[in-house]
Amino acid sequence: MAIIDITIVPIGKDTGMSEEVAEIEKVLNKYTDKIDVQLTPMSTLIEGDIKDLLAVIEEIHEVPFTRGAQRVSTNIRIDDRRDKEGKQMKRKIESVQNKM
Repeated sequence: MAIIDITIVPIGKDTGMSEEVAEIEKVLNKYTDKIDVQLTPMSTLIEGDIKDLLAVIEEIHEVPFTRGAQRVSTNIRIDDRRDKEGKQMKRKIESVQNKM
């Protein structure tokens, strides 16, 4: 199970990005049967099988272009852990909370 931290930034548009983020979240919500999504103030976390995640990334990278952007910068950070089964986002948070 992999976790991807992704930030998609249309370049050359307004400084506000909430409309683009909302459209990206709508696309992500179509895949909740395959991936888990967690919106944060600075990025979005998606968790699932790496093949599903990469396919979703390709689709959401296109969203700003469909809204008129001429250039898009997408930053991706992947944590692909294969020594443990199951969902990791929740487990990682619980692990830290248990130590507090």
